[in-house]
Amino acid sequence: MAISPPYPTYSPGPGSGAHPHWWQRRWVRYGALITLLALSGLVILALVRRQTGTEGFLVGLGLAVLPVPWLIAAFRWLDRVEPGPWRNLVFAFAWGACAAALIAIVANSFATKWIATSTADPAGADTLGATVIAPIVEESAKAASVLLVFLFRRRDFTGIVDGVVIAGVTATGFAFTENILYLGTAFGTDQLTGDRGIASVTAATFFVRIVMSPFAHPLFTVLTGIGFGIAALSSERQHARRVLVPLGGLLLAMSMHAFWNGSSAFGEFGFFAVYGAFMLPAFGLLTWLAIWTRQRELRTVREELPAYVYAGWLGPAEPFVLGSMRARRMARDHARQHFGGRPAARAVAQYEAYATSLAFLRQRGRRGRAGADFVVREQELLAELWRRRGVARPALEYAARASAPAPVFWGAYGHPAMPQPLYNPYRS
Repeated sequence: MAISPPYPTYSPGPGSGAHPHWWQRRWVRYGALITLLALSGLVILALVRRQTGTEGFLVGLGLAVLPVPWLIAAFRWLDRVEPGPWRNLVFAFAWGACAAALIAIVANSFATKWIATSTADPAGADTLGATVIAPIVEESAKAASVLLVFLFRRRDFTGIVDGVVIAGVTATGFAFTENILYLGTAFGTDQLTGDRGIASVTAATFFVRIVMSPFAHPLFTVLTGIGFGIAALSSERQHARRVLVPLGGLLLAMSMHAFWNGSSAFGEFGFFAVYGAFMLPAFGLLTWLAIWTRQRELRTVREELPAYVYAGWLGPAEPFVLGSMRARRMARDHARQHFGGRPAARAVAQYEAYATSLAFLRQRGRRGRAGADFVVREQELLAELWRRRGVARPALEYAARASAPAPVFWGAYGHPAMPQPLYNPYRS
């Protein structure tokens, strides 16, 4: 008879009973952040509407929103192995669309006017502003979102994929606001000149920004996200690496942004040359890197979770199921159809996410990169799995039998059919 592991118990650490200062309370920090983003949104709305007019703003808004669902869906798909909470994505998009866009508009305008006044060369100031000032200001403003999540939502930021997703969603929000401004301004220009159809400035702007390069801003900022992702994989003792790698990613993002903005200076077909010879290959390379990293995460799940199988926390086939996106989906579908609809499917999805976080935590612990709260965090994750085992294990058992290349034998209630030596799951 297999011995079921006891329900994980743990006590709060020392000092947990101390009352935090008022500025350390969660509702104070959340309230301040929401207020900041709301005020930024109102100011940026007023600035864009003043520059484009009401009609131009509405046209720009309707056209700029088109690529947003596709980009968000792409980053969410990439994050399916260990999905981060929606609140992080909402914050990232809001920061990019409101705070980062406001910083960029104000700083770019001020810097360009100052250069034009100092040099008495408005054309040169515009070129310098587009190729030097804008990349530095905009990438720094977007990087602030990644930095904030990295610092204050550290448990949700564990690797390269998390950095790519937060950076990409932030840049998607930034591009959304910027596209409203550009498309609304183009529409206003067409209203003055009477241009319509394919020959209009609005159509040309839409083709360049929405059709050809909706991925431009996410592509730049993803480099910063990769830098923070590598820092998240580093141990706490590697102080230089945790600082220099994100900084290097930010500098690369600024350089790529500057090269893209300066493409018009390379002649009549400079834009298309840079687009075909540089932007598309870079986009393809980073897409491959992100998908490869996603597959490596699944392999980590398959390699790290068997330790918990030996202890009796997981069933013997669960590492296989949890290391396959197809098998995971089958488990959720089976739970939805046979164990209570959407709540059951949501419980299985949560079980999958917690088990994945457990695998990543164990990998960091085995490599000496886990934090001081390793044991507490491991117990928390095991507790979450234990609460959902009633629905999740039968669904995972079904997915294992339906997708495994060879028969898998289970004991009662998803535990190993033969007794296994008791293993301490808290020892890395």
